Amino acid sequence: MNPKITTLSMYQFYKKMPDEQSARKYFEGIRWPKGRYCPHCGSFNTVPVIDEKPQPYRCKDCRKHFSVRTGTVLTSSKVTLHTWLLAAYLMHTAKKGVSSCQMARELGVTQKTAWLLCHKIREIWTVPTSRFNGVVEADETYIGGKEKNKHASKKLNAGRGIVGKQVVLGVRERTGKVKAITASSTEQHEIHSFINDNVNSGATLYTDEHRSYNGLQASYDHQSINHSAGEYVRGQAHTNGIESFWALLKRGYIGTFHHFSMKHAGRYVSEFASRNNNRYCDTVDILAITAKNSIGKLLPYKELINVRS
Repeated sequence: MNPKITTLSMYQFYKKMPDEQSARKYFEGIRWPKGRYCPHCGSFNTVPVIDEKPQPYRCKDCRKHFSVRTGTVLTSSKVTLHTWLLAAYLMHTAKKGVSSCQMARELGVTQKTAWLLCHKIREIWTVPTSRFNGVVEADETYIGGKEKNKHASKKLNAGRGIVGKQVVLGVRERTGKVKAITASSTEQHEIHSFINDNVNSGATLYTDEHRSYNGLQASYDHQSINHSAGEYVRGQAHTNGIESFWALLKRGYIGTFHHFSMKHAGRYVSEFASRNNNRYCDTVDILAITAKNSIGKLLPYKELINVRS
């Protein structure tokens, strides 16, 4: 483990942010490092409201009220800022994720509130990644329950194996950075499009022998590993890194969540990728990233539950 990385214990977290007031000051320090300004018009000519009604601050130029939550994913949320930070802390430090039921018990809120809270944090963590360079591994996997274990009314009766499962595509730079998304299939056009969108031309690309990776030689130094013949490593050529990420994702699905709706699978996959990419960040930095990235993002409950599979 990197000795420079500081991981806060639960005791240290509460010592750093013991109450709502300290959490609010923390959020305000992250959002307004150069001084408080109005999120509506950008003016610094603001004043506090004595009774904090309807909100803690008022802009003297546009005359609108606001708080540190205004214009963020926290807008209109009744959950305290202290609870938000604790939820982000729990999600970051739990390597295989935290289910909404467990989160509800830890925070003392309802499961519905915890479920929405976790999805909003996933939305905050989902940020664009830079294109991959150097040595890159690409692979595909499938998540979901087995057909034989489903109720008769849920079975597709379309075969065995990967039938009824969600396709997930991923690439991993040898530095450890991962990008993963859900996909509708493993057809060549879909896999090529995903790789071309995320990996720079000329990179060294390692894959397995899946036929959909054929044709990548035109843009990459592409080498494949023949898993069906028992070959898993050939010099520096292997896909062990991305497969380790798949293993962690599946342990989270099976051991932590047990099940999640496939229409939200993309958010869960993004959560695991984000936690992987930030695993060498200090816990304090993750809390700061969570607070900073919440700005400009909105995820209303109605929009979340209306996501189509």
